Amino acid sequence: MTEKNLREYRAIILLGGRAQTQPGLPVTVMATDGDEAYVLLQEKYGKGTVFDLYNEEDANTIR
Repeated sequence: MTEKNLREYRAIILLGGRAQTQPGLPVTVMATDGDEAYVLLQEKYGKGTVFDLYNEEDANTIR
């Protein structure tokens, strides 16, 4: 049995949508990739929730 290689993804949940005036809710989710992290956030906060999702390692990698 192989163990999943989980990575930390961070997100800012915009609870009022794009027009919100208050700071977003910072959250962290552990997932194998960005797609899985996206699905996990949608399951927890509902489809249509606006969020900014990123992985710090990927953000700092030279492209």
